[in-house]
Amino acid sequence: MITDVLSDATARMHKAVEAAKDDFATVRTGRANPQMFAKILVNYYGTPTPLEQLASLQNQEARTLLIGPYDKGALRDIEQAIRDTPNLGANLGNDGNVIRATLPELTADRRKEYVKIVRTKAEDAKVSVRNLRRKAKDDLDALKSEVGDDDVARGEKELEHITKTHVDAIDDALKRKEAELLEI
Repeated sequence: MITDVLSDATARMHKAVEAAKDDFATVRTGRANPQMFAKILVNYYGTPTPLEQLASLQNQEARTLLIGPYDKGALRDIEQAIRDTPNLGANLGNDGNVIRATLPELTADRRKEYVKIVRTKAEDAKVSVRNLRRKAKDDLDALKSEVGDDDVARGEKELEHITKTHVDAIDDALKRKEAELLEI
């Protein structure tokens, strides 16, 4: 029973870490990255749809991304969704078939602003891991009558170790992203 609670908590914490890494990938660095655009929601026939489902995203150059919609009728909607996305600042060019999104050079102030955004995302991820720890601890406390205090205490120690491992993974990903953002 305790192992079930711990394995469930581990799986959920792992998903939280992966979600944080995906979130970090959406923050712009000096290079064009298709993941920055993948989660942009486009109003496609009245339904918010992720851009990666509506178009192919390819790196053309270091700071240019080529967006080729599968449905040419969605070209204007895609262009509007990219323009409306905050913290992207992409210059768009539309030739009727594809959209070229060119990202301007990052200034030092803009880089620091992105670092703050990434730190906020990291803190949100840590909070979600801690919430998962709290839920798992409550589940372990509910098992005290069935398995005993000593086993629950061992389970709580293991839970703390699992939590620390996942928080450290978020911190490592944050350090890598900060270094990438501050690299000129």
